[in-house]
This record gives sequence, C-alpha cells and structure tokens, in this order.
Amino acid sequence: DVSFTIHPGEKLAIVGPTGSGKSTLIRLLSRFYDFADGQIFLDGIDLNHIHTRDLRKRIGVVLQDFHIFSGTIYDNIALGSPEITRPMAAEAAARVNADDFISTLPDGYDTQLSERGQNLSQGQRQLLAFARVLAADPEILVLDEATASIDTETELLIQDAMRVLTEGRTSILIAHRLQTIQEADRVLVLAAGEVVELGTHDELLAAEGLYHTLHSLQFQETADEDD
Repeated sequence: DVSFTIHPGEKLAIVGPTGSGKSTLIRLLSRFYDFADGQIFLDGIDLNHIHTRDLRKRIGVVLQDFHIFSGTIYDNIALGSPEITRPMAAEAAARVNADDFISTLPDGYDTQLSERGQNLSQGQRQLLAFARVLAADPEILVLDEATASIDTETELLIQDAMRVLTEGRTSILIAHRLQTIQEADRVLVLAAGEVVELGTHDELLAAEGLYHTLHSLQFQETADEDD
C-alpha cells in the first residue's frame, strides 16, 4: 500500500514512527535493494532499466550512515570524478558551509581522513557529505535529515546547507525537525510500511490524523527543551 507520485522540483518530506519504513523507502528509491520490475519509475522509465552509473548521476543520496573514505578531503568530495576539479570541490564546500572547517585543517583540502572520517566530528562529516552531493549536481536529492548529537551552531549550518542543496531540485527528505517539515511542499506519512497520509503541512494538521499526533508530540518535546 505504498503508491505516490513526486513532481519535478517538489520537496517531499517523509515522516513516521520508528520502524514505519522511511529508510527502506529511500533505499529502494536509490536502488540499494533489489525489487521487481514495474514498481518504481523515474520520468516514466522503470528504475530497474536505468543503468546504475546513470542513476547515480541523477540521484544524490545522503543517509545517516554515509561513508567517508580514507583519502584526502578533496578525494572524498570528488569521488574520483575527473569532472569535479579542485575549484569546483571548494565552491561546493563553501556553499554548504563546509569550507570554514576545512580551511582550519592542517592541509586544507589535502588533509588525509581516516576510514569513516573518524578524525572529523559528526557535523563535519555531514557537511562534507553535502559538499560531495552538491559537487555532483544531481537532479534528484534523497536526504535523511539526521541532526542528532550535533550542537546547535552546527545544526544551523546544516539547516542552511540543506536549503542550498534542495534549491531547484526534486528533494525527498526523511524529516525529523519541524522546520524542515513545514518548508516541504508536501508531507508523506508512513506507518507500518503503508502510506497513511499525504498532503501539505496545513492539510495534515487539519485532518487531525497520525501527522497531527506526531507533530503535537514533537512540538511538546521542543517546548520542554526550551524550558
């Protein structure tokens, strides 16, 4: 019971309780899992019939467990693409607020990173992943908005970077924060692997269904944190 259409240039937020299928859904959209023909289409073409190389160019993905490779900062942004020059990598990093921390590293863009980027903070790894996606300039963005365990200042940088990333792109966001949800064009609500609601933020609040409940709970948590 999962059926929906995303319009070109639309920003779609996906919300739902833990275990509802949010991460599975975006991994399917990115073809990280195998599935039968006739299930998912991109511009009317079966996703299974699009070459993996072409799909990776068209869809940029940032998940919570995105991978940082051992190598330089520049290597991690360009991912071996001869089309992404150093100036392009630096420009992408600057636009998503990653250039500030990169410029403080001993060797800047030539700084060697350990496997999984263990010599960077979680926030720095997230901004580096954003720079990687922006440099590749995909037409579709799939993003798991993970800002847990990140300080407020870094979270503001990440929120700003997300606005840069999603501008002018079809964007699918697993959304955890009220602000991100409210900025989306529509919200898809999942529960137990099914679509239970789909509409704008205001429409779903007015419907007083699961989204209204989830929103009220988070609003209460935010109020408690402010107190």
